Amino acid sequence: MTPTDSLDACYGILIIEDDFRIADIHRAFIEQSDGFRVVGLAANGAEARRLMARHGDEVQLVLLDAYLPDVEGLELLWQLRRDYLHADIVMVTAAREVETISEALRGGVFDYLIKPAEASRMAQMLARFRRERAALAGRSEMSQEELDRALARLRPEQGVAAGTRSLPKGIDRLTLRAVIAALEAAREPQAAMQVARVMGASRSTARRYLEFLVSVQVVSAELGYGDVGRPERRYRLTGDVTAWCEEG
Repeated sequence: MTPTDSLDACYGILIIEDDFRIADIHRAFIEQSDGFRVVGLAANGAEARRLMARHGDEVQLVLLDAYLPDVEGLELLWQLRRDYLHADIVMVTAAREVETISEALRGGVFDYLIKPAEASRMAQMLARFRRERAALAGRSEMSQEELDRALARLRPEQGVAAGTRSLPKGIDRLTLRAVIAALEAAREPQAAMQVARVMGASRSTARRYLEFLVSVQVVSAELGYGDVGRPERRYRLTGDVTAWCEEG
């Protein structure tokens, strides 16, 4: 097992994006996400190839735009897939064409995010990346059930057998996933307002979902002090959230 194969690992990310403003947004988000660091930023294909030649061993994940000034993003995707088998690739692009999406999927992308990528969706992708890497670490074999659970790709009809939990009225699974992703991406316990900002939702919505997660014992709450000195509840993940993320 390598140092990058556990939940405590720090995974290196290369950002390939020609718009420096978007690249800076991605870098800032990644630097605030537990378990990840930015190895480099490339504004075109030539820079990306140079950075990978120098630091490829440090890169476990590449964020790749489909539109680059000197090369088609999909062409670079196939080059990276051929030369750096250890690295996963996520397309982060404005390209919505089915043809582009289909080729990216055939190229084995880990995920495909359409710009402007929401923070909650980016956090969800990073959390899944960590979970899958950790699940595969140090294993020589896996059963089908273990593999399905690690990849979180069970078919809907398999959900009940795998332990999928039904949700009470007023709790939506997509929003619940966003709350969980925000907590997974955080370095420290989060207040409801911090989770709300990441999700792009109201504080009351975030608080309602957080308290639900406390009630089912996958999140713990503790008192902390906010900017104005008043105590506030802060939340951290403490249990297995798999059954609450799957479709039932």
